[in-house]
Amino acid sequence: MEFFCYHRDRPGSVPLRDELLEDHWSSMDRYAKEMIARGPTFAGDTPTGSVHIVDLPDPAAARAFAFAEPNYQAGVYRDVLLRRWHNTLGRTMWDFPGGRTGGDRYLVLGFGTGHAADLAAPPDRDELIAYGPLLSDNGSDRLGTAALARAPNPDTARAVLTPERYADIEVHDWQFGGRSS
Repeated sequence: MEFFCYHRDRPGSVPLRDELLEDHWSSMDRYAKEMIARGPTFAGDTPTGSVHIVDLPDPAAARAFAFAEPNYQAGVYRDVLLRRWHNTLGRTMWDFPGGRTGGDRYLVLGFGTGHAADLAAPPDRDELIAYGPLLSDNGSDRLGTAALARAPNPDTARAVLTPERYADIEVHDWQFGGRSS
């Protein structure tokens, strides 16, 4: 089962986040084989959250992953978005043809109401790093869409989703995560 997890930072928590960096990475290292994508979001140079897309056995394992995370336990995060997810592209971020560098990267979240939107990935998949629906816990209801995309600007990234089909679309600067080489 695949899960999308977005920990949003509490304002003013950057010093604590920095202090816990090794603890965070050590925690994530335990999930290396299950990781589909990961990385921080930013506002300018300031971290604003952490995205993790993981393949875990069940919702209980996903909750343990999200809420045992050291930054969450220490109060770095103000909230957590945890949803079932489906890997429409069938690859990890490390398989992205565009590689780890080059171009701006974005997290695009579309929150839906009513009929499901963007059931299939857009035809130009070359700029998509990860793409899939946000689902209810039992996987039966579509609640939105989450995408990681390379784009020249936030508006182009937003256009990955069909705007009129969502109650709200968020776009966040994002970068490939993990330990520095």
